[in-house]
Amino acid sequence: MRQSLLRHFRTLHSLAPANNDHLSALRVAVSVAVPSLVLLVVGRPELIIYAVFGALTGMYGRSEPHQLRLRHQAQAALVLLTGVGVGVFLSVNHLHSWWLVGVEALLAGVGSVFSDRVNFKPNGPFFGILALGACASVPTAVPWPFALLICAAAAGLSLAVGFGGWVRGRAWNPGALRVAAPLRGPRRQLAVIHAARYVLAVGAAGTIGVLSGSGHPHWAMAAAAVPLAGADLPSSVHRGLHRIMGTFLGLVLVAVVLLPGPWALLQLFPGAEAAVMAVLVIIFQFTTELFMTRHYGVAMVSFTPVILLMTQLAAPADPYILITERGAETLVGAVTGILVIVLVRRHRRNTSRSAAANPGDPGGQHPKITETTV
Repeated sequence: MRQSLLRHFRTLHSLAPANNDHLSALRVAVSVAVPSLVLLVVGRPELIIYAVFGALTGMYGRSEPHQLRLRHQAQAALVLLTGVGVGVFLSVNHLHSWWLVGVEALLAGVGSVFSDRVNFKPNGPFFGILALGACASVPTAVPWPFALLICAAAAGLSLAVGFGGWVRGRAWNPGALRVAAPLRGPRRQLAVIHAARYVLAVGAAGTIGVLSGSGHPHWAMAAAAVPLAGADLPSSVHRGLHRIMGTFLGLVLVAVVLLPGPWALLQLFPGAEAAVMAVLVIIFQFTTELFMTRHYGVAMVSFTPVILLMTQLAAPADPYILITERGAETLVGAVTGILVIVLVRRHRRNTSRSAAANPGDPGGQHPKITETTV
């Protein structure tokens, strides 16, 4: 028992070996930087939120051959555009609170099935529902087609950057195929259970957020999806704890930037404060991707400022409330996600046994559906 606890403790704090992470981080940083700086130059920093979510397309398929990365990222762009589009629709029509909870929980389940079907890496609907909640929570400052156009343009740039290396070698490997096992038999049952867990966790966390009077229940919903990325109970708990610890440390960085202090001098120069926040979003997104596959908690230290700073650019709010609600909603969401993992674990294991007992079924070749979502 003691050795098991020590092993879990070491795993919780261990840093995975590097694997050319700087290349993927650079691709994502370029994809975020170009549209963000363009919007900053034209005086529309509040629209950077749409560009960033489109640019997150570059986080997919980081280690794949170029043609597979292109296909993978095109599928990811579709998910992100859907999330932004639904979020903008809710924002424009002032559909908040319970509407947001219901729609986001439903799309979390749909996104889970789609992710399992196409074998996303990173897997799961996390970024899609994050985009949905974030865009729904801020006023749409431009006609909705322009918001989608900004997101689509950033996603298109990410596709070009991700495929750009092919131009140098122009080596096409027609035999390279990503494994995307059909959802049949026991595998379909696992996918349905997996999706149900997303709906339950995201819906429950959002419900708690709304009932508590939080202005950002979507943060709890996004955090609730994180533990579901674990392949087993220990890894699910680790991811939940990483989310909490990384977010709390990231909030310290946010406080340094947003709370009154030396940075307040920037208010004397029109546009300087927005410019600093936009540049920090680019820098923090680079460091997020740099550690995303090595240590989720460290990545969250950077990703937390990305989300809060671009939210502040889109809809300025009291930084004290913003930081407090982010911390509280993350704690509620992560704990809710872990509880759902524990409650549904037995049923999932029984289904896995059924898959293992039917090796002749095509779905039995993949009895365990795992995720590597942020």
